[in-house]
Amino acid sequence: MVIVMARVCPTLLYRDAQTAITQLTEAFGFAKGAVYEGEDGMVLHAELTYGDGVVMLGSKGRGGVFDAAMGDGPAGVYVTVEDPDAHVERARQAGVEILREPTDQDYGSRDYMARDAEGNVWTFGTYAPGR
Repeated sequence: MVIVMARVCPTLLYRDAQTAITQLTEAFGFAKGAVYEGEDGMVLHAELTYGDGVVMLGSKGRGGVFDAAMGDGPAGVYVTVEDPDAHVERARQAGVEILREPTDQDYGSRDYMARDAEGNVWTFGTYAPGR
């Protein structure tokens, strides 16, 4: 296993973090890194990797400043992928809601948008910030 040192890590909270982990790995191709659970099975902290990127997530309702600050709104996350057309098919086969089919953008990217089971919007495309 390669350890990735990401400088920016989106962090999301889910009402059902276990289901989110399953959807993100099966539908979107993330790999499980670390998953820490409480005695009740609640996800305290998880790290999922995609290439050299990392998203961190946990369960809503644990209390604390971060939990309160996140509120109930969805978040948006962008992930660079090599082939958005193949990627969207994997997501579609897993039953993910596709918000926008793969589309060529004026700035050179090809991307699509999907919504996860708790309303977060994920964009997967060929644009690679900083490259």
